[in-house]
Amino acid sequence: MTTRSPASSIMNRWFSQIVVWLTSGTFLYIAKRIFQGLLTLLLASLLSFLIIQLAPGSYLDTLQQNPKISPETIKEIKIQFGLDKPWYIQYWLWLVQVITRFNFGQSFVYNRSVGSLLLERIPATLLLAISSIIITWAIAIPLGIISAVKQSTVLDKVLRVLSYFGQGFPSFITALVLLIVAQNVSPLLPVGDMTSIDYAEFSTVGKISDILWHMILPTLALSITSFAGLQRLTRGQLLDVMRQDYIQTARAKGLPENKVIYVHALRNAINPLITLLGFEFSSLLSGAFIAEFFFNWPGLGRLILQAVTAQDLYLVMGSLMMGAAMLIVGNLLADLLLKAVDPRIKLSDLK
Repeated sequence: MTTRSPASSIMNRWFSQIVVWLTSGTFLYIAKRIFQGLLTLLLASLLSFLIIQLAPGSYLDTLQQNPKISPETIKEIKIQFGLDKPWYIQYWLWLVQVITRFNFGQSFVYNRSVGSLLLERIPATLLLAISSIIITWAIAIPLGIISAVKQSTVLDKVLRVLSYFGQGFPSFITALVLLIVAQNVSPLLPVGDMTSIDYAEFSTVGKISDILWHMILPTLALSITSFAGLQRLTRGQLLDVMRQDYIQTARAKGLPENKVIYVHALRNAINPLITLLGFEFSSLLSGAFIAEFFFNWPGLGRLILQAVTAQDLYLVMGSLMMGAAMLIVGNLLADLLLKAVDPRIKLSDLK
């Protein structure tokens, strides 16, 4: 009689768990959404490439206006980047290299691969945008709950006025106001770039503190214009749930008001907020643009603006594809979070 070793038993158990997960509804749902997402990216890339080609002018037109660049040099650049071919041939060659080598092409302006340029700027943008989301949610959700619980009181009216004011305040105006404040309190608040000039001389703790210090103004610029809509949505959803019969029943049973609000009401009001979180994840790229521009933050926003201005075809395409991918991933994460928070939701019912 043969006996199994402990390692063999563990491997068999892991294998069984992997098989169960691969055949589960969650995995099949994720695989289906990924397949749909890839098709969406394919169609979005084709449409984006066509729209860029239809736009007036090109990168070569800008070069031709420079008398220092000879026609021979322009012709060489045209051949180098494949711009001498029809647009559908350009698109096909670009798509093949994206699929086979995950290569999004070469930037005209920087003469570097698009992938390296995007990866170089992504950390700065993600740091700014994610910190903004954390601060926004940490402020907006408690204020929305307070506004709903204190409905029709003076405090509720004040919070509603603040939310209306914040939602109607353009983000670029907020950035300008913060710049004026920074100038008046200088050098208390830094303006421009992500680090100080002597950043390399700091210790590890000093480097982290320096980055956080430079993040204050751009993070505030993003958070002030974002919290208002989330606060109003939280208040509206919570008020709607608190009018339901089961909430009245819970109160009639003598449950503490805090338990009624935070356990029963808020748990059911959170679903639309989770869906909104998925869309906020997809807007990380575009949301940080204004703050990056005004505060000279070295992120994707400034890079993409320069690419669009210079009509840097492949850099624009790479940024558009990254934004579309973030939208797809954000929606998928939102659906999975909804399922985790509310087991009553079936993934097959989510569209």
